[in-house]
Amino acid sequence: MNAKTRRLVAASLVAVTATAVLAGCGSADRGGSGAQGGVLKLWTHNAGNAAEYDVVEKVVNDFNASQTTYKVEIEAFPQGAYNDAVVASSSSKKLPCILDVDGPNVPNWAWGGYLAPLELKGGEVPLDDQLPSTVGKYRDEVYAFGFYDVALTMFARKSVLDEHGIRVPTPDRPWTRAEFSAALADLKAGGKFEYPLEMGTGGSGEWWPYAYSPQLQSFGGDLVDRSSYKTAEGALNGPTARDWAKWFRSLVTDGYMAQKSGSSPNDDFLNGKSAIEWDGSWDAAKNVEKLGDDLLILPPVDFGQGPKIGGASWQWAMSSNCAQPEGARAFLEFTRKTAYFLEFAKATGTIPATDAAAAKIPGYEPGGRYEPLVRAARDFAVVRPVTPAYPYIASVFEKTAKDIVAGADPDAALDEAVKQIDANLKLNDFYAD
Repeated sequence: MNAKTRRLVAASLVAVTATAVLAGCGSADRGGSGAQGGVLKLWTHNAGNAAEYDVVEKVVNDFNASQTTYKVEIEAFPQGAYNDAVVASSSSKKLPCILDVDGPNVPNWAWGGYLAPLELKGGEVPLDDQLPSTVGKYRDEVYAFGFYDVALTMFARKSVLDEHGIRVPTPDRPWTRAEFSAALADLKAGGKFEYPLEMGTGGSGEWWPYAYSPQLQSFGGDLVDRSSYKTAEGALNGPTARDWAKWFRSLVTDGYMAQKSGSSPNDDFLNGKSAIEWDGSWDAAKNVEKLGDDLLILPPVDFGQGPKIGGASWQWAMSSNCAQPEGARAFLEFTRKTAYFLEFAKATGTIPATDAAAAKIPGYEPGGRYEPLVRAARDFAVVRPVTPAYPYIASVFEKTAKDIVAGADPDAALDEAVKQIDANLKLNDFYAD
């Protein structure tokens, strides 16, 4: 498969349509590769996200003021339109020099020819100091890095667990599957909670593989066989995967979880509608503010193969058609300062990508209120499958998991998912270079 074909396949996997953003690509195309006398275009997904955009702007202004050889110019897109803008510009080689990318998409974009290996030689913070989930790799080369990550966690009220005699789990001793099942049964029997567990089943898109495939992995299954990345057979429909699917459906049939949660699951938890919420670190500060010391930030359940959460968030990269890669690398190396890791984490309420930065943010230091989130990101995170096929695999898993929750036969649903994923892998020559 040649590079042009790979780009077309990558585009079809990442974006369904680019119609809403094509008109906005023109200005970035002109000189977007840095051809206009030292101008380096930077694309970000943060239009509409003022807090993170302000940090991006600060970093760019600092770099521009630090030297006179290059000038970085920002173009921001709404997150929902961002991927479409990238794939619409990739085929005509009009990508900017610098762009951000959602971590799970790094292998697809690298394989599709959008990104170049970073090959960074400088910077205050070594890449090895970062959380592994915040460094985007493909075929053992680094293509991107991020300043932060997020972590899934179980939120609960200490008073509620104490009332029902339920043990408070710790990272060293998380709930087992049996303990978790017993806790849900006790909470349901107490009569206060119609659905004691809130899992965010009203969400869509990447939330489904991000939130639920780690539980599948804790059972012992996976989205694809990672030893070869040539089949999902045995990983997504083996005995442990089938066990996960039946358990996932049983949460609904046993009355522990709603088939589809409401529009504000975290608000429902804070208002006492649910006892335990499977949620992310992005809601931790809000929950602490509302519940104070009664809030518990709990580790994920160990379903047999250890606690697992999803890893990787937004990262920065360099496009493969950048006319001045030395300028793009100079900028990216400049950004690698502990001060900027701090700025991003504070602005976004996320987990800093380095221990040095975490130690300087109140609550994230060792022993701090949010240290369980840092530990989860460090010890329990599993990156989503490192394959260009991931966007397709994710879409199949989302539909499959939704079908199972809605009552589809788990065995048949998983077998069909494997059939679709394997057909896609074969159709694309297993995404060989």
